[in-house]
Amino acid sequence: MDDEEKLKKSSKEEPSKKSDSNFKFLDLDKFGFNLNNLKKYIPILIPIIIIILAIFSYNQLRRPKYDYLIVGSGLYGATFNFLAKKSGKKTLVIERRNTTGGNLYCENIEGIFVHKYGPHIFHTDNKKVWDFVNSLVDFYPFINQPVTKAGLYIYNLPFNMWTYNQLWGAIRPQDAKAIIEEQKYKSEVHNLEQQALSLVGRDIYQKFIKGYTEKQWGRVCPNLPPFIIKRLPTRFIFNNNYFNDRYQGIPEGCFNALIDKLLADTEVITEVDFNKNREKYRYIADKIVYTGKIDEYFNYAYGKLEYRTVRWENEIIEVDNYQGNAVINYADSDVPYTRVIEHKHFDPFNDEIQQKKLTIISFEYSEEWDETKEGYYPVNDEKNNQIYKKYKELADNEQDVIFGGRLAQYKYFDMKDIIEDVFKYFDL
Repeated sequence: MDDEEKLKKSSKEEPSKKSDSNFKFLDLDKFGFNLNNLKKYIPILIPIIIIILAIFSYNQLRRPKYDYLIVGSGLYGATFNFLAKKSGKKTLVIERRNTTGGNLYCENIEGIFVHKYGPHIFHTDNKKVWDFVNSLVDFYPFINQPVTKAGLYIYNLPFNMWTYNQLWGAIRPQDAKAIIEEQKYKSEVHNLEQQALSLVGRDIYQKFIKGYTEKQWGRVCPNLPPFIIKRLPTRFIFNNNYFNDRYQGIPEGCFNALIDKLLADTEVITEVDFNKNREKYRYIADKIVYTGKIDEYFNYAYGKLEYRTVRWENEIIEVDNYQGNAVINYADSDVPYTRVIEHKHFDPFNDEIQQKKLTIISFEYSEEWDETKEGYYPVNDEKNNQIYKKYKELADNEQDVIFGGRLAQYKYFDMKDIIEDVFKYFDL
């Protein structure tokens, strides 16, 4: 073989030698593997691999996506959401209505904020609570000074020296105290009428309490239990401020502005009824914050809790000022509504609203509650409190569920109370 042929042969063999050098690590024979033998196990291995992957995928799907599922976007749920997110937790909020904020929601009608579920004024003596809400939104100062119409005249509320002067011409506190004391019922109390008479006497009861209360409850006062009126505040100073709290106000932009801040950067799904979609949402989070009706959560196991309810009829009136005050109560029984609310007066410092040549009023009516109506005020009589006590025992044993707010705790709360309650959970 001449030199040229040897060179060609060498160049042809070189790649195969190089290839053998690069793939020595695939020499499975020296590890005891034989690919031909391995092929016969493939039909067995494939189902095992599929099962392992399925188990892994299932566990991934079952792993909660959120730290908290918050059922309800009212003040309790929204405040809880804000503090949870602030502590680094992931939250999801679901809401039965198509709006957020619960009963704090304000509807913008003709540029005027209408308190859709009744008027709300934020008031507290707790500086920590006041500083908290003011860190989120600016508040207009607002002092609630309702009045009541009885007969032809307007009287000041709460009962104070202005009221006593209008009633009896009393000028000095001791004169008003003497008249009330003389008129008080002093025997054993068995019903609401006797309770009211024992607290404020005949004139105040007859003029301001009797008709208003009977409209509220749909029953005459002698047939109502005394617990409904536990106290009737009487002041002996010339002061129409309804609340005694140091800090009072309404957010600029109404309460929607506050709720929007509390729910900022949060996933919120509206028009979802948790109790009708429990299987879908029950395991989506490590814990549930439930602010709905506690009896509904437990499928009415001990019966339904009762509430008081109200409804409102709104009117747009082509005048700039209808009644001169945010709230006027109507004490007489022959007037079907309990009060009239003029919403623009809740924004006294908003020039744009005040300059409008129209106003919006709401007539408020008390009604008997049934399951088709919204429950606003718990009826905390002995019967309902005993039922709630049973539900509370169930709630205390419910794993990873926090029950909070008016409906879940079957208790009336002021807004300050709600925030203080959430603060306790976060040790604030």
